[in-house]
Amino acid sequence: MNKKRWFADIIVDISSEKLDRTFQYLVPESMENQLQPGMQVLVPFGNGGRTIKGYVIQITDRSSFELERMKEILQVEEAGNSIESRLVALAAWMRGQYGSTMIQALKTVLPVKQKMKQKEERWIMLNITQEKAEELLELYKRKHYVARQRILEAVMEEKQLSYSLAVNKLHITGNVLKTMEEQGILKIRSQIVYRSPVQEVCQNEECFHLTEEQQRVADGILEGWRAGDDRPCLIRGVTGSGKTQIYMELMDDVLKRGKQVILLIPEIALTYQMVQRFYHRFGDKVSVLHSRLSQGERSDQFDLAQKGKIQVMIGPRSALFTPFPKLGLIVIDEEHEPSYQSETTPCYHARETAIARGRLEGCPVVLGSATPSVDAYYCGKTGSYRLFEMDHRYENRNLPKVDVVDLREELKEGNRSILSRKLQEGIRICLEKREQVMLFLNRRGYAGFMSCRSCGSVMKCPHCDVSLSVHRHGKMVCHYCGYETRQPEKCPRCGSPYIGGFRAGTQQIEDIVKKMFPQARVLRMDLDTTRKKEGHAQILSAFANQEADILIGTQMIVKGHDFPHVTLVGILAADLSLNISDYRAGERTFQLLTQAVGRAGRGILPGEAVVQTYQPDHYSIQAAISQDYVRFYEEEIQYRRLLGYPPASNLFAVHGSCIEEELLDTGMEYIRRFLKKVDNGNHLRIIGPAYEPVSKIADMYRKVLYVKHEDLSQLLKIKEKLERYLEINSGFNKIRILFQLNQ
Repeated sequence: MNKKRWFADIIVDISSEKLDRTFQYLVPESMENQLQPGMQVLVPFGNGGRTIKGYVIQITDRSSFELERMKEILQVEEAGNSIESRLVALAAWMRGQYGSTMIQALKTVLPVKQKMKQKEERWIMLNITQEKAEELLELYKRKHYVARQRILEAVMEEKQLSYSLAVNKLHITGNVLKTMEEQGILKIRSQIVYRSPVQEVCQNEECFHLTEEQQRVADGILEGWRAGDDRPCLIRGVTGSGKTQIYMELMDDVLKRGKQVILLIPEIALTYQMVQRFYHRFGDKVSVLHSRLSQGERSDQFDLAQKGKIQVMIGPRSALFTPFPKLGLIVIDEEHEPSYQSETTPCYHARETAIARGRLEGCPVVLGSATPSVDAYYCGKTGSYRLFEMDHRYENRNLPKVDVVDLREELKEGNRSILSRKLQEGIRICLEKREQVMLFLNRRGYAGFMSCRSCGSVMKCPHCDVSLSVHRHGKMVCHYCGYETRQPEKCPRCGSPYIGGFRAGTQQIEDIVKKMFPQARVLRMDLDTTRKKEGHAQILSAFANQEADILIGTQMIVKGHDFPHVTLVGILAADLSLNISDYRAGERTFQLLTQAVGRAGRGILPGEAVVQTYQPDHYSIQAAISQDYVRFYEEEIQYRRLLGYPPASNLFAVHGSCIEEELLDTGMEYIRRFLKKVDNGNHLRIIGPAYEPVSKIADMYRKVLYVKHEDLSQLLKIKEKLERYLEINSGFNKIRILFQLNQ
């Protein structure tokens, strides 16, 4: 009986142009128990069999072509644990965890998509003595060599002259300069200049003194590291408790040991203020990455990181793949934010992927939030993470006073404005005192559900406990199980005709505010006002410098910003996000409201928040008002356990999209049947397929199917079987399938 042979798919060049091509090699028997994805190996390549370096991306028992034509791997590189190897290994983990091709995972993880031309500065200097230069100058004057005379005079005077100045201002051609360099008269020196996305600020050497509570957390984390406890650390601290200062203390310890740090933040909007704070502490060791950078700026930052010329990289999700050679710490600020979840294949979550990279690099991971995700806090309570909690604001400043306005009562008393009377009065008082106001419009779930303005009830699915979404032709649909019903004309609970979706945007709010308070200086921050490269920074800088009295915006204005003169926060539609078709609706609402309330009173002045809602008694709104995370968590985790949602169970989503609706229906039904078939007594719960909340985008119809199981390993095995099923069935070629795990 022939012995089973193993084969390795190998990338021989990880520059971006080659990322779509792999080569298969035989694995020698001596390497079969040694070889792992990500390892650096030497292989024979091409007709001449020259030896080159490659990276193992997959090991399989299926050969791509005849054994006689296949070459063997020569050896595993002894010094092969390079940053590239570790990133390739991370891509292999992502491919197995989230489902994608290895090429898709590699293109996500290997950050530089194309090699950019480096920016170069050139300087012209004299390469002969001053006396010899003066003799040559006289010769040039006699022979009317005007260009040579001009450049020689300029260099003799300046000693060192910019090449671009010589060409553009003195109108000297490159040929003249080349000739004079060849004759030994001039010397041209080149220097690579890196494009910096960080605007220079003065470095501040002030000492940071941690409070007793902050010091306890920092010491606890450091002691665990020194004792070899490599579990991720979760810091839950109320808004304004000073989590950022703890990050700095931990980073300082890591940097002193010659290692580097990645700090993840959820959105571009946060980079301006966060970078300024860290630049004050660490100076030009800090750089930044985000999607608004040019390709040249991104390329330069990765190059600087790989060469160890910067030590701290700050940025959203993609900054996780910064190629630091000596990574010593990954920090994820505002860990709960949904933007850490990728929406494209592979649909990775930055938190889980950071922990996987931490294992590969041998570096710790620290998560922080005032409102941790239920998943992360569950890990903290069960011991998978080390949990540290802070219940007091920095310097024991008071949490904001919170007033709740029941919009049902406002309607009964004749106020149809989006601004309650309580909020209008608060804004007027703030403007008189020359203090600042933030108005947050909670638009998550905008107009997608039906609610009654008289009694506050929302039309929900009787099977899934999520809101029904409004569709055309008067239908309301559940996007988990597919349940449908007709849209009512009156509220089924109280009979009121005031039933419908929320209809207001930030621009409408701005118009209302300007009309009510014509003396106020108003800024609006949304997608329309932040389209330009520096849009976020300009608006936030203007508000921080008190060039405006009122800032109006959606989610992006309540995430981690610190404005000491803001004393009033108005939350205009607190319960909108309660009604999105998502089992995390209560969690998202609690997090948004707690973060929004926490923007008030962060300086010396006391803060106040006005929460406007149709559902003032909902547990997530009540917990947010009191900033009581533990109360919220205890209620939410019971709901998750009861209905089998993460983290109490595991949820695997299969998203399908296709230009042909009938083909998509057929394909998703075949997937459901296949999952039923391979369940094999594992007690999978299969829900759907049903239409996505947005059932059609860019002419592509969209459906989703959910699979639940308590054992994550069982779900991953099912996912692998489904991937193979999709590969061998050509009928799925026209359907785009995307997997998501526990999101």
